Amino acid sequence: MDMAGITIIVYLVVVTLVGMYLTKRSSSSDDWAIGGGGMGLWLIAAGIAGTRIGGAGTYGVAGDTMNTGVWNMWYGVNSFLALALVGIFFAVPYRRLRLTTIGELFVKRHDSQRNGRLTSLCVQTEYLIINILEPLLIGIIISAVFGINRELAIMIGALIIISSTTLSGLRGASATNVIHVVVVTFGLLAVAMVAGAELGGISGIKEKVDAALAADPDTNAASWWSFVGLGWFPVIAMFFSAVIHTPAASVYVNYSSSARRENLLIPAFLLAGVLAALMPVLASIIGIEAVARYGTDSGITSYATITRIATDTGPIIGGIALAAVLAALISSGGPILLSSATLFVNDWIPGSKDFEPKRKLRSYRITSVIYGLFAGALACVLPITSVLELLLLGFAMVVPPALAIGFIFYWRKTTEQGVFWGIASGYGLGLAGWAANTFVLGLENDVAAYFTTLVPLVVIPVVSLMTQSPQNEGESVDNFYQALKTPVP
Repeated sequence: MDMAGITIIVYLVVVTLVGMYLTKRSSSSDDWAIGGGGMGLWLIAAGIAGTRIGGAGTYGVAGDTMNTGVWNMWYGVNSFLALALVGIFFAVPYRRLRLTTIGELFVKRHDSQRNGRLTSLCVQTEYLIINILEPLLIGIIISAVFGINRELAIMIGALIIISSTTLSGLRGASATNVIHVVVVTFGLLAVAMVAGAELGGISGIKEKVDAALAADPDTNAASWWSFVGLGWFPVIAMFFSAVIHTPAASVYVNYSSSARRENLLIPAFLLAGVLAALMPVLASIIGIEAVARYGTDSGITSYATITRIATDTGPIIGGIALAAVLAALISSGGPILLSSATLFVNDWIPGSKDFEPKRKLRSYRITSVIYGLFAGALACVLPITSVLELLLLGFAMVVPPALAIGFIFYWRKTTEQGVFWGIASGYGLGLAGWAANTFVLGLENDVAAYFTTLVPLVVIPVVSLMTQSPQNEGESVDNFYQALKTPVP
């Protein structure tokens, strides 16, 4: 075993031990789901940033930069905008409503179980994709470094994520994310600097990339180097899916309710946005350097190339860099799996709201194990060629409930029927648009995001105005909006 492999093993062992140590901090369902409501600024910021970075913000951006060019750096800009959006407009209301899943919001506002479950379906679509992608990418790294079967490596990745989540809960995941974010930042920065120096600096890299692009008849160099390389249509689609969906991503509800004080939330989300924006930029630079060194690549093989450039920078730096990517994958996969299990138990298991805390905690943990193993098995068999493209599809499916939440918070006339038909039509047409584009049209953009954004923007207000009734006013409605204005001690 070389030094890179030893570095990775040491890192994983240390992080696992930290998670096991923090197990004792999760003695109830509230400890597991929202950290007992006592988390501070840096713990929340690191937890959120780690959740956002993930495989898409590292391997996904680097691999797609190799495939389609530097326009993928927009993912970094959108990561900041997404977390700023939640922090400024949604995090404080989530905490004041004492939510642990996003579906609970619709029950509190309209006493609507169907809207809660429909929202849970939208969010679980995204989370299933993420729970598949993270062990897949961990498996690619482990398989490349240790030379073992990829399917076995993927299941090892799934077990790593399951153990880091099931044992420690949200506080433990956030504490280990502090380690992950530091390692990701310095690991990717080290690879970018060392590889850049070896390739002759900026001028040397550009010369080598231009030569590689000229040798590939399927690649247009001007488009590859442009920040709007594929046109504004996919750039806007990425904004729709990567930013607008974020308020409905249930994991940010968990973090919002975890804060010790509500005045920590906006600074924590903004700080997390800055940290999360940095990683995709570094990853894209590494993708550019990979093209300069090895030539263009596409599909899932591009992600293995990213592993190669890390190890080629040297065994120690390469090992640290790969540990950094593993850190990004675990830091995202852990909290997302936690939120997936929380959503499933609270929104889909009958009578779960009446479970006593220890029984609910046990349900959370059992669900996270089953869910994680199922997602790992899917990662072994699905024909995935683009991580970022698949993730943006997941993001797009969550846009309809995110828009509905915005209407509920900021337009009192929003009705239960308006929310239901807005979410249902946006989700259904988004899936249909994706299927038509994938299997018939073959366009180089995220068609689903346009349906999931523009359709609910029209349907929710139109149907709400058509379905106004006395039930949309009264004491329960007044109490809901009063809760939004009332700080929680």
